[in-house]
Amino acid sequence: MTTRRAHFDDLVLDAAERLRPHLGTRYAATEFAVQEVPPTDPAPWEEQVAPLGRLLRATATRPDHVVVYRRPVEARAQDEQDLADIVREVVTEQVAALLGVPAHELDPDTEQDGP
Repeated sequence: MTTRRAHFDDLVLDAAERLRPHLGTRYAATEFAVQEVPPTDPAPWEEQVAPLGRLLRATATRPDHVVVYRRPVEARAQDEQDLADIVREVVTEQVAALLGVPAHELDPDTEQDGP
């Protein structure tokens, strides 16, 4: 039996694999990760909703990272299909930000305003 955490990891990996062809050679080393929650609380002037994902740009010592935050995504999902859809949208939006293109260019089913 697959745990919820392992199932979520699989959803992220599936979404990442769908987008690998768009990454090309320049972003081929991009890594995809899952964290339980965002690392800090938002500042008072920032949006008070927990982010669903984040793009960490490459440094001299590590490649680009796309991170999906499991608990905020699960809290927003209504059912299993909704969970898969939100994960796909979050990964697509972060990859689109990395590539500098609108998310709907990578996945036409992605909402233009995000989840």
